[in-house]
Amino acid sequence: MNYQEIINFHGHECPGLAIGYRMPVAGMEALDSIRSEDEEIVAIVENNACGVDALQCVTGCTFGKGNLIFRDYGKQVYTLYSRSTGTGVRVVFRRDEIPGDMQADRMSMARWILDSPADRLLSVTRVSIDEPEPARIMKSEACAVCGEATMESRLREVGGKRMCVPCSESIQI
Repeated sequence: MNYQEIINFHGHECPGLAIGYRMPVAGMEALDSIRSEDEEIVAIVENNACGVDALQCVTGCTFGKGNLIFRDYGKQVYTLYSRSTGTGVRVVFRRDEIPGDMQADRMSMARWILDSPADRLLSVTRVSIDEPEPARIMKSEACAVCGEATMESRLREVGGKRMCVPCSESIQI
């Protein structure tokens, strides 16, 4: 997928999207991998910013397939893991490399990020991680309060009733 298609998917161009494009490209190159059709690649992202949209396009990792894992650390860090080789890389964006005069002009900054050498912007390190479990298809059950179908693994038992998280949290005991 080319960068313009990623902009179209995301809805606008910005520095975060440029970062999110450069990081998985470098990670996939380090893993010598191609875009994941199913769950061959797993991505662990440490933020939920614009760049994750680019990562999904580049890697093929999505929440729906279960191979995109979100950890709410607020960092521009992606870990990519190849199930076929058992290898992983941690890709870190080095924000301190952005020239100070670029910070005020978002479009210039995005262009600079896209055009700069990867080794100036990114740290790519081999890592060893426990292989994430493949996605599992779960049965659904109706919440005892609202009646909405809920994955069994997300139901909570409160007062002898199995209910979804929002209903269980709204119950006054």
